[in-house]
Amino acid sequence: MKGNYDIIVIGAGHAGCEAAVSAARLGSKVLLVTMDMGKIAQMSCNPAMGGIAKGQIVREIDALGGFSGLITDASTIQFRMLNRSKGPAMWSPRAQCDKTRFSMNWRHVLENTDNLDIWQDTVTELLFNGDSVSGVRVSMGAGFEARAVILTAGTFLNGRLFIGRESIDGGRIGEMSSYGLTAQLTERGIVSGRMKTGTPPRIDIRSLDISRFEVQKGDENPARFSCLPILSSVQRSGLQKDCYIVHTNKEVHSILESGFDESPLFTGRIKGIGPRYCPSIEDKLHTFAGRNAHQLFIEPEGWNTNEYYLQGFSSSLPFRVQMEALRAMEGFGNVKVFRPAYAVEYDFFDPQQLSSTLESRVVPGLYLAGQVNGTTGYEEAAAQGLVAGINAHLKRSGKEPFILGRDESYIGVLIDDLITKGVDEPYRMFTSRAEYRILLRQDDSDLRLTERGREAGLVDDFRYDFVCRKREMVQKCISFAEGTSLKPDEVNGYLASVGTAEISASKKISELLVRPDISLKSLVDLVPRGTKEGFETAFESKIKEESEIDPAAFSTMQSAVTIPWIPCEAKPPVVRDVAKVENDIRESVLEAAEIAVKYAGYIEREKKMADKIRRLEDLKIPEGFDYSKLTALSIECRIKLDRYRPRTIAQASRIPGVSPADISVLLVYFGR
Repeated sequence: MKGNYDIIVIGAGHAGCEAAVSAARLGSKVLLVTMDMGKIAQMSCNPAMGGIAKGQIVREIDALGGFSGLITDASTIQFRMLNRSKGPAMWSPRAQCDKTRFSMNWRHVLENTDNLDIWQDTVTELLFNGDSVSGVRVSMGAGFEARAVILTAGTFLNGRLFIGRESIDGGRIGEMSSYGLTAQLTERGIVSGRMKTGTPPRIDIRSLDISRFEVQKGDENPARFSCLPILSSVQRSGLQKDCYIVHTNKEVHSILESGFDESPLFTGRIKGIGPRYCPSIEDKLHTFAGRNAHQLFIEPEGWNTNEYYLQGFSSSLPFRVQMEALRAMEGFGNVKVFRPAYAVEYDFFDPQQLSSTLESRVVPGLYLAGQVNGTTGYEEAAAQGLVAGINAHLKRSGKEPFILGRDESYIGVLIDDLITKGVDEPYRMFTSRAEYRILLRQDDSDLRLTERGREAGLVDDFRYDFVCRKREMVQKCISFAEGTSLKPDEVNGYLASVGTAEISASKKISELLVRPDISLKSLVDLVPRGTKEGFETAFESKIKEESEIDPAAFSTMQSAVTIPWIPCEAKPPVVRDVAKVENDIRESVLEAAEIAVKYAGYIEREKKMADKIRRLEDLKIPEGFDYSKLTALSIECRIKLDRYRPRTIAQASRIPGVSPADISVLLVYFGR
């Protein structure tokens, strides 16, 4: 054997990076095996992090002590808060990233994390001690022992690429597939299947007439993902890159349809299940046959490159068909392409064979995270990697597992969905998948989950103290709103200006805030100076001292501040910008307090609902329980429960095929 480790992570994608860093920071000796150290955390598809529900996941990863939020902030080239026109439960942060810098920043963190080694090679074989995994063997013959292995192979297991009639082996274009692991695991009882994803062509922006496109700019006052007092690259530089919007047309559709007889999707050469919520362009034309146009986004891949990503034009059609269709779009007459669109088919494993810790229930010591579990997206993968890394370390240390509830986080919803419902298509997170969206907002991820990250051991003193101080500031602002009144002559002018009814008697700020279009900041500005002292004291919490962002004041978790943040030489890097940081913190506190007051009734109602369900979570089902002796259960229910082995009554209730009547039987039996 070449070396002994506590945990080996296979694959350095988004899941593998979070898994390796979390386990190493907790104290495990970790080996990260990657096929190419130049492709660490590669943004294989869209060069962006976040989006609907996905942005909430990135903020949750940050709150728990993960790195995806910090890396994104350090690599951002445009930031937008999506769904601002809807309620706060739907607001979702999204950042375009410099994909090269994103990868370099992750590599910087990995190489500077104690207890973490990196080995560039391909894992060809898992090693076993009885039923349990005990290490890996790589293509160059070396072997490594470990007490746990985390498999995060992405699209590389038996990966195959398709462009029209042509197909080649590969996990990404120009990169080889990985073979052998699927066969090993299926021989041991793990169920595998095939899934399909795709990517659009990469365009040379110089060849397009951008004057013909609708410009999509970033937010005027961009936010960031991490709750820490560290400004993102665009917050520091004041610079953002534009995206553009373009549409297909009837001619484009006609050209694309002419190639359908050569599409591996329609000829049956691709067997894998494709993503319903991010379909290829030929899928869109087939599914929405009556539509004459589809919206596409032209997105930059970095600060200093002419390569742009054509979001919405994923395809497996022949390259000549792709080019002809592209040239038929407005502004694309002289288009030049760096890389064609193509489809990827790859192996995944049934996530219903996993426990809540993401450890296999078939092969002890083996954890799976990311696309190998049937998910799609960097964010879902990173979240799984973080949870797998934490739990692999905790099990090695003989500690209780780290499990997030559905009422605590989108990460909890994601993992519970995977292990109880399985996947019949690549799983993508949406806000609609969460029963408690009001409780799982993006604005309070740090207040919800930092304590859990502290319990797991990933949240250091700096982060913990900062979030505790923020929680105190938010509560003081809420108390001020609930205890301070405004007179008619002080507020009616403002109320009239926003189109809401004036008042005839004094009202508390908290009462006024429940109205639409009323902001806490605006109401506070109306409070007479002599009575505003209670509000101002909310912000007297050593913010200035801590926001100077001296790298020496940070532990390993904050070492990311040494990453180069500024994207170009037009503005020199700003090491300290106290005023910007102070204002940013103030704005985030005001937003959190305003939402807490404005939606207090809805929040309280969801908390009560969550409390009721949590009682079922407290009703544990003994491990190895024999369901066959509960003859009052339906036969289908007994089969499902025996297969999925739920931990609690609540988890059993979410398994397809388990009826409310079956749950009543379980409640009577275990509740007594």
